[in-house]
Amino acid sequence: MELANPITVWVCLGIILMLSEIVIPGGIVILLGSSCLIVASALGLGVIEGMAQSLTLWFISSMVLLLSFRHVTQRLVGGDSHVDNTDEELDLYNQQAIVKETIGPGQQTGRISCLGSDWTALGDGSEIKSGTKVRIICRDNIALVVEPLLE
Repeated sequence: MELANPITVWVCLGIILMLSEIVIPGGIVILLGSSCLIVASALGLGVIEGMAQSLTLWFISSMVLLLSFRHVTQRLVGGDSHVDNTDEELDLYNQQAIVKETIGPGQQTGRISCLGSDWTALGDGSEIKSGTKVRIICRDNIALVVEPLLE
């Protein structure tokens, strides 16, 4: 077997890709390597000949294997999947904050400090003085609506 033989090249490429699955997990590279072995088999059986037909068969068999067996390899290989809360408003509701700049009276906005950041805040219409502890109840456009905590 000489190295320039196309069958040998496809077999070696397939084995290298399949072994690289150890380094690059995910279940994709092993299917691409399997496609290389399919091409080598087709070349050995005389079904195809030439580089253009080899690459076409590799591309088609890769797509078929990926679409058919991707869910199987994902189940075997697994992976890390973690879904976090992407709605940061939910994290703000019912949080306690300190008024940094007096809120009110009426619709006059002030500033609060919550979770390490300063936010624009609205009150219930009454004046909420600086230094007062408040609770965030909702959001109105870009301002947080707060109410004073009763201690």
